[in-house]
Amino acid sequence: MQRRTLVRSVVAGALALTMSAAAGCSDDSADGDGGSGSASLEKITYLTSFGTFGRDSYAYVALEKGYFKDAGFDVEVKPGAGSGEGIKAIVSGAAQFTPIDLTGGLIAAGGKDKTTGFTAVSAIQQRTMAAIISLDGNGIASPKDLEGKTLADAPGSVVRTLFPTYAKLANIDDKKVTFQNGQAQTLIGTLASGKVQGIGQFVVGKPTVETVSKKTAVVLPYSDYLQDLYGNVLITSTKYATDNPEKVKKFTEALLKGLQYSIDNPAEAGTIMAKYVQTANPKGVEAELKLMGPYVKSAAAGIPVGALDAERVARSIAILQGSGQIDPGLKPEQVINFDLTPKA
Repeated sequence: MQRRTLVRSVVAGALALTMSAAAGCSDDSADGDGGSGSASLEKITYLTSFGTFGRDSYAYVALEKGYFKDAGFDVEVKPGAGSGEGIKAIVSGAAQFTPIDLTGGLIAAGGKDKTTGFTAVSAIQQRTMAAIISLDGNGIASPKDLEGKTLADAPGSVVRTLFPTYAKLANIDDKKVTFQNGQAQTLIGTLASGKVQGIGQFVVGKPTVETVSKKTAVVLPYSDYLQDLYGNVLITSTKYATDNPEKVKKFTEALLKGLQYSIDNPAEAGTIMAKYVQTANPKGVEAELKLMGPYVKSAAAGIPVGALDAERVARSIAILQGSGQIDPGLKPEQVINFDLTPKA
């Protein structure tokens, strides 16, 4: 299948992506709300999608710029641990909002576990950024080369969860590929050390892998074979969305305002993130946001940031059903509250 021009341009870009320890996240949300500890603001715990990478900087921008405060929220931003753990946190009430990969959400809802209690209320990225990243010399130049190799990724991450579907479409025997557990902040080091031949990553992680490993990275984007899939979406609990629809809309608008501002002003977003994450590299954040921009803004004219289209989600469900990852019968509205999402 012909690779998409957009993906080729993204993975070819230069990037000095930042990573940081989870402890780097500020515990003092007062910095971002103008020092207000007002009881009138609703306290919200927000988890990033996966660690504290530049791709999640928009939440810190919304915090710093006062967008959350203006919407009536006192938000604490904490590092997330991937789609699977994010869903668990939302369902359990440990957090009120987090981005997860929509494909991971569809598999959670329609797969063997039939997870309920969460709903998507906005898109973050209009196409998936999931990928396998390897290094030159590891014997991986095409998807088929993954057979017989060992990969590392966090349990429940969308790259790992979606791998069987990607494998089927890319003609890979997934039973011949071994996954071992890893964590967000250690995956690149694990790859660089030679302990594994590949890792689950987003396409924008390529230059960081090269910086750490001092080798040329090989990127296998899932979007080469899964072109209908959305990337991250914002989720909350079904109960919170049902009980507080206007609050959900206000929170979503504030977060998307931060997202839009970050894409439009990546250098400033990098500086802001460094205020909250001590080890963040502002230039690295800036570079990643520039690469993420085309994924946030749809190529189709007139589609606003955050929009979700029911027909496109239905096509994604059909792909996952065809690969055997979800059972027949799942409907888009079981995972997405279209009354609350920006309209496509």
